[in-house]
Amino acid sequence: MKVIEKILESTAAGDAGKVVFSFEFFPPKTEDGVENLFERMERMVAHDPTFCDITWGAGGTTAELTLEIARRMQNMVCVETMMHLTCTNMPVEKIDHALETIKKDGIQNVLALRGDPPRGQDKFVQIQGGFACALDLVEHIRKSYGDYFGIAVAGYPEAHPEVIESNGLATPEAYAKDLAYLKRKVDAGADVIVTQLFYDVDNFLKFVNDCRQIGITCPIVPGIMPINNYNGFIRMTGFCKTKIPSEITAALEPIKDNEEAV
Repeated sequence: MKVIEKILESTAAGDAGKVVFSFEFFPPKTEDGVENLFERMERMVAHDPTFCDITWGAGGTTAELTLEIARRMQNMVCVETMMHLTCTNMPVEKIDHALETIKKDGIQNVLALRGDPPRGQDKFVQIQGGFACALDLVEHIRKSYGDYFGIAVAGYPEAHPEVIESNGLATPEAYAKDLAYLKRKVDAGADVIVTQLFYDVDNFLKFVNDCRQIGITCPIVPGIMPINNYNGFIRMTGFCKTKIPSEITAALEPIKDNEEAV
């Protein structure tokens, strides 16, 4: 079943007490890690998420593992699965291999992303026979697979990290251009937006309103990363250029060396 159908079904039911949520998992680096992931996944799925998703490693480094985890997640853990798919180091043949594989496994959901530059590189580079951006990927999926897949795309409440300047902000022009590009992805066939992680809720609410103002009507799912490790939190927010509200910094600083307290 498509994630968009599950979201709309929950909304139509009008059950104010039901929270629609999902869990996102990262492919582990070891075989023991993979088995540990599935133990944790089964415990977490007991909380009845609407869906779960599995990320695609930078530069396609976890391609086969991501495909295997997605298959097991859908058919053994039995939770609706959405697989991330990026354009980095992925010629069309590899993209179609991934899509055909998950289609065969009964998976109907893809989060279509451009992807980050491979490790050690500063900028995304389109490879020969590949796509330049997420819009290209969305268009390809719709052209080649029709309505089989539900397609999600990324949204950026603070604008894409590549246009955020040294002061931590994007210019109004860059933000507007980013929103216009998001609308192109939705118009090309995306039916859900999942946002970049954020910690300033006002930024998210403004983003949703700005999307509605330019005619984006699809569901917008907020991306939330719980803070369970200080160094990991600083690394991820630095990489994503995410604004950290002063009250969060004030709460974390005194306890940053105490993992249990964090």
